[in-house]
Amino acid sequence: MIRVALADDQALVRMGLRVLISREPDLTVVGEAADGHEALALVRRTNPDVVLLDIRMPGPDGLRVLRDITGDPSLAGTRVVIVTTFETDEYVLDAVRDGASGFVLKDAEPADLVRAIRAAANGDALLSPSVTRRLVELVGRRIPGTGADVPAMDTLTEREREIVAWVATGRSNDEIAAELFISPATVRTHVGRAMLKLNARDRAQLVVFAVRAGLTIPRA
Repeated sequence: MIRVALADDQALVRMGLRVLISREPDLTVVGEAADGHEALALVRRTNPDVVLLDIRMPGPDGLRVLRDITGDPSLAGTRVVIVTTFETDEYVLDAVRDGASGFVLKDAEPADLVRAIRAAANGDALLSPSVTRRLVELVGRRIPGTGADVPAMDTLTEREREIVAWVATGRSNDEIAAELFISPATVRTHVGRAMLKLNARDRAQLVVFAVRAGLTIPRA
């Protein structure tokens, strides 16, 4: 059972999230918080697997709460998925930089949010397609160039390059595995090796490297 904490200052949003999660047999809500102080107290008290965290809340905002969670060794097993109406460049970059395992907009499909929860709980990371595009566009503007900027890309095997190209689409390991008819564990292994070879800090940086290198998904 994946234990989920909800942190949002709008009661209706929390209720909607609770109802959505209650319909999934492998998910359960362990508590709710309406501001940043309550969110941190809730997380420290319940040690959930995943926190659905809004950015704009009273008290410490969501990004401050995110940094406190990811910076606390006692909460190393807790993953954070940012759920917000905002997708500005600043929020996306800050959330990715500070260790968010997902970034989903409140107008996303319910299935996308559920996938993000499960991906985060499995140690994966999932950015919504619009957030992935925004991240890539922003970094591309700041650091223009293509393959020559990522020389270590040549150290990847063909399979690793293919997997990295799929990662750049914003898909989770499970989704990539389904596309390629291989196991999620195999995808995870290739992703881990690629990150090591490219010295990528996280999955989001792997996306940026893939786009700068001009990687595309092979088509039959």
